[in-house]
Amino acid sequence: MRGITQLARFGWEQALSCVFPVVIFASLALTQIIPLPFLPRYDWMLIICLLMQVLMVRFGLETRDELKVITLFHLIGLALELFKVHMGSWAYPEEGYSKIFGVPLYSGFMYASVASYLCQAWRRLKVELVKWPPFLLVIPLAAAIYLNFFTHHFWMDVRWWLSALVIIVFWKSWVTYEVGGTRYRMPLAFSFVLIGFFIWIAENIATFFGAWEYPNQTEAWSLVNFGKVSSWLLLVIVSFLIVATLKLVKEKRPKG
Repeated sequence: MRGITQLARFGWEQALSCVFPVVIFASLALTQIIPLPFLPRYDWMLIICLLMQVLMVRFGLETRDELKVITLFHLIGLALELFKVHMGSWAYPEEGYSKIFGVPLYSGFMYASVASYLCQAWRRLKVELVKWPPFLLVIPLAAAIYLNFFTHHFWMDVRWWLSALVIIVFWKSWVTYEVGGTRYRMPLAFSFVLIGFFIWIAENIATFFGAWEYPNQTEAWSLVNFGKVSSWLLLVIVSFLIVATLKLVKEKRPKG
């Protein structure tokens, strides 16, 4: 019985941490079913995301420090979107005043929502890292993973080599978290896989509601290739490494 209670508590904390992504998905569904007046759909999505971000800080769902991290992810995601759309990896076919080089500005919030989830889950579950590797390994690894999203269009795709490096670097690393006063632990690499898988599911929901479309979805929606899990896995790793590094740097900063 206690196990069921703890699972319910864990699920509730996870749900609270997913407020931003849920709002984005709900807005995508709403604007597809009920066209809003005056502005194109992509522009309404940008307004909704901006309003949601302001409300989350205003009502204490996110701290100002977390807002800084989320803004960083918005910029990182937007840069990736601009490049990927230019290379034809996917497209945003609808019209919008807030599109830059074919990319609507709201798209950066989809990456920011991943950072929002990580920051909130970290705080709500009192996450702690065990045997975290040195920054001299973590930062170059995160940079290499991110750069591979760009360079594999011109050079060989080294995602599997990078995945192997992640396993080697974080082999002894664990993440601990608290649910109902009890602490649990999980291998860090396994947590990456879980988050990446659930983001792949979210990606299917997002493309179904027209957030963007892949070349094979231009005629009709179809399930996103399961191979995309590897891409999301690496993106989650980059996201987690950035958030963890910023958290650890803040903890080591002298207070006062």
